[in-house]
Amino acid sequence: MKVSLITLFLFMSIGICTAQHKDIPLYKNENAGLDLRIRDIISRMTLQQKISQLRYDAPAIKNDSLDIPAYNWWNECLHGVARSGEATVYPQAIGLAATFDTGLIHRIATQISDEARAKYNYYTANGRYGHRYEGLTFWSPNINIFRDPRWGRGQETYGEDPFLTGSLAVSFIKGLQGDDPRYLKTIATSKHFAVHSGPESSRHQIDVTPSDRDLWETYLPAFIMTVEQAKVQSVMCAYNSFRGMPCCGNNILLKDILYKKLKFKGYVVSDCWAISDFYNKNFHNIVKTPQEAAAIALKSGTDLNCGVAYRYLQKAIDAGYVTREDIDSALYKVLKARFMLGMFDNSENVPYSKIPYSTVCSAKHNRTALEAAQKSIVLLKNENNLLPLNKNIKSLAVIGPGIKDYDLYLGNYHGYPRKRTNLLQALQKKLPGTKIHAAFGTYLCDGLPPVDYIPPQYLLSGEKNIPGGLKAEYFSNDSCYGAPAFIRTDSTVDFTWYSASPLNHSPLDTFSVRWSGKILAPVTGMYKIVVTGRDKYTLHLGDSVIVFDNGWDYNQQLDFYMQKGKTYNLKIEYAAHSPRGQMHLMWYVPGDNLTRKAVEAAQKSDVTILFLGLSTLLEEEQMQLQTEGFYRGDRTLLRLPKPQINLIKKIYATGKPVVLVLTGGSAISINWANKHIPAILDVWYPGQAGAEAVAGVIFGDYNPAGRLPVTFYKSVNDLPPFDNYSMENRTYRYFKGNPLYCFGYGLSYTSFKYDSLNLSLANDTLNVRFTLENNGKYDGDEVAQVYVKLPRSANYTPAIKELKGFTRVHLKTGESKIVTIKLPLKNLRHWDSSSETYILSKGKYKIMAGASSNDIRLEKDIQL
Repeated sequence: MKVSLITLFLFMSIGICTAQHKDIPLYKNENAGLDLRIRDIISRMTLQQKISQLRYDAPAIKNDSLDIPAYNWWNECLHGVARSGEATVYPQAIGLAATFDTGLIHRIATQISDEARAKYNYYTANGRYGHRYEGLTFWSPNINIFRDPRWGRGQETYGEDPFLTGSLAVSFIKGLQGDDPRYLKTIATSKHFAVHSGPESSRHQIDVTPSDRDLWETYLPAFIMTVEQAKVQSVMCAYNSFRGMPCCGNNILLKDILYKKLKFKGYVVSDCWAISDFYNKNFHNIVKTPQEAAAIALKSGTDLNCGVAYRYLQKAIDAGYVTREDIDSALYKVLKARFMLGMFDNSENVPYSKIPYSTVCSAKHNRTALEAAQKSIVLLKNENNLLPLNKNIKSLAVIGPGIKDYDLYLGNYHGYPRKRTNLLQALQKKLPGTKIHAAFGTYLCDGLPPVDYIPPQYLLSGEKNIPGGLKAEYFSNDSCYGAPAFIRTDSTVDFTWYSASPLNHSPLDTFSVRWSGKILAPVTGMYKIVVTGRDKYTLHLGDSVIVFDNGWDYNQQLDFYMQKGKTYNLKIEYAAHSPRGQMHLMWYVPGDNLTRKAVEAAQKSDVTILFLGLSTLLEEEQMQLQTEGFYRGDRTLLRLPKPQINLIKKIYATGKPVVLVLTGGSAISINWANKHIPAILDVWYPGQAGAEAVAGVIFGDYNPAGRLPVTFYKSVNDLPPFDNYSMENRTYRYFKGNPLYCFGYGLSYTSFKYDSLNLSLANDTLNVRFTLENNGKYDGDEVAQVYVKLPRSANYTPAIKELKGFTRVHLKTGESKIVTIKLPLKNLRHWDSSSETYILSKGKYKIMAGASSNDIRLEKDIQL
C-alpha cells in the first residue's frame, strides 16, 4: 500500500508526461525536480536492491525499469588523486597547512578535482564502472585535530589549530565540489567525525571522553565550518568510541550534533569495516551479530557502509531491528549524491564531463605542485645567514638514507607523478659545475638500511650469464601463460605503468611480466632484498620465496646471505590487475661503512647537506613496525632515530658548515641539532616537486616562508599520555612549557616590520589593521597572524591565545602594505556548558598581531 501511495504521489505531482518524455523513466527526466527523481528511482527498487546500494561497492541494477551502473564509493584525494595511477602529487596535507595560504589550497583542490573528473570520464568512456579509486566520491580531507605529535596519521591533517584546519578545509572542499549551480564536480568528505587522533594501535577499541568544552572548542569547529561554509556533502564517522558508543553508531555525534544542531544535508559513510568492530570480540564488542551492528549504525545516521555489515540488513529487518523506512531514508541521501554528480543525466549536459584526460599531470598542475612545495618549506634556523648557499660553490656533500629515494616526498594516500626526481638528481641539475659527493650515511632507523636499485652489472641473463639486466617476458594475460607478447632485457626492475601498460598506450590493459636470470654478489654477507609491487607478484631468490597478493603497493624485505663472486637464481612473476601497475627491485649491500663514507664526503666538501628525518616507512596508518621510537604507525619518542642523531654529530665534528633538511609529517625534537647545526629546514612530505623545491630554497631561487601548523616540543615528556583526549597542556593554546619551536613559527631570508595596529568594529566584524613592511634584503612572503585572548570570567578560563585570522603577503624589499584581517564576532565566541551553546562574552579581548604564536609584534585591547 505504501508503494502505491508513493506512485500516486508521483503522478499527481508531475501530471501527464509530455510526448517527448513519455518513454523516459521519471528518474532519468532531467527536467523533473531532484526530489521527484530520487523518489521515483527508489520506488522502482526491491528491498534487496535498496540494501545493495548502501554498500560502498554498490552493484549494477539493470532491468526493464532500472538502469543503475555499478559504483564504488571508495576514492581518495588527500593531496592529489590517490591510488588511481598517475596524478599530480602536491605536498602532504600537513605541508599544505604550513603554507597558511587558503587561495593556494583552493587552487590545488580545483586542480585535483579536474584530474578526478578527467580520470572518471576516461574510465567510464572505457566501460569501467564499480572499480575502487575510479569514482567521484572522495574521502578527503582529514580534518581531525593533530593534538599529539605521536599520531602517525597526523601528517594527513592540517595541524593542531581548529581555525587553521577549518579555514584550509573550507577552501579545499569548495575546490573539490566546484561551483556549478546544479552539479557537484566531486564530493568531498570531512573525516573522521569527530574526536579521532590515535593511537593507531587501539583505534578499533578506544573510548574517548573529552569534556564538552574540548569537544566544542577543539574537536568540532573544523567540522562545523565545513558543513556551514563549504556545504560538504559527505562526512565519515570514526573507528573509535565516543563516550561509550562507537562513533559510527553514536546518536550524540550523528543524530544530535551533525544532523540536528549542524543541519547537515549530506550523507554519512562509515570508516572501512568500522561497523564490523561493533561485534568483533577483540574490538568494541557491543553486540553479538552483524545484523545488530548494522541496525545500530543505520538508525544512528550512518547511511553508507564501507565494509560488509550492511549485507546483513535484511536479517536486521527480519529481526525487527530496522524498518524499510530506515532503509529508504539512508538510500535517499546516498542516491541524491549520485544525482548531484550527474550520474543519471546525459553526460553532454554535465559540464565537468568535458574535462579531458590531458588535464592529468599537466604543466599547469606541475607548476602549482612546485609552488606549493616551495611555500610549505619552513626555515627553522639560519645562523649567520648561512642560507641561501652560493650556486658557485665548488664542492658539496649530500648525505642521508633518502637522497636517492623517489617516493620519500609523497607521504601517504598519494598518487604517482609522471616524472620522478630525488634530491641528489635535483642538486646535480642545479649545480652542473659543482663536485657533489653523495653518501647514504646511516640507516633510516635500526633495521631499515638505505636501499638502491640493483645495478645492471649484477643482474645476469641468458645461457652465458651475461651482465646487463634480466630476461623480461611480457604477456597479454595476468598469469604469465602461453607465448609472451614480446621479450627483452630489462637493465633493472624499476617500473610504474600508470600512463600506459608495457603492451600499448592504454593503462587499462591486463598484463603480466616474468623476469628471470641471476644475481651476482659483489661482496660476502647478509643482503637485504627489497621488493615493491602492486597487485600480485612472486619472487624466487635461490631457495627463498616472497609471495604478495593483496592489491596494495607495499615494501617486502628478504634477508639473503650471498658469497662474493657467486651467482644466485632469480625469478619474479608479476601480474597487474588494475591501471596502477608497478614493480621495483632494490637491495642493501652489506659491509659498507656508511658513516665513514659520509664523513669522508663531508671532509672533501665546502658544505654538507644532511637529508634526514622520518618517512612513511616509520609513521603511517596502522603499520606493523615495532622498533625504538615507533609502534604500529605511531611514534613513542619525538626525537630522530638514534642512527640519524649519531650521524648528525659525526658530520658536525668535521667542522664544515652543515644544512639539515628534515622530512616527516609531524614535530621532531631536534634539540641537539638546534643548538649546534647552523641551518635547518623542515620540508614535510613535499610532493612530486619536493626535491626541486628543496634545492631551490637552499640555493636562493625561493625565499622560504612556511609556518609550523604544529608545536615542536622538546620531549615526549612534555606531553600528557597519548590516549588522553583532554586538551590540557596540549598545543600552543594550552601548553604551559617552552616549546622547541612554537606554532606559526618560520624564518625568512628577509625581515619584516609590523606597525600601527588599529581596531575597528563594523557589521559584527572586528577589523584588525596594521602596516607590514619588508625591511630586509630579499623579496619574500610574510604570514601575518592574528591571535586573540578571550576575557576571563567566573565560569570560563580562556586559552592562552587562539589563532583567529591570518594572511600570506608578498612584499618586495623596501615595500610596505596596509594589511586588514577581518574577525567575525561569531569566531570570538566560546562554548558555554550551562546554556549548551556558543556565547560572546562581555569583557576585554586582547588582540595580538605577529609572525608566530610566540612572536607577537603588536597588541591592543578592545572591550566587546
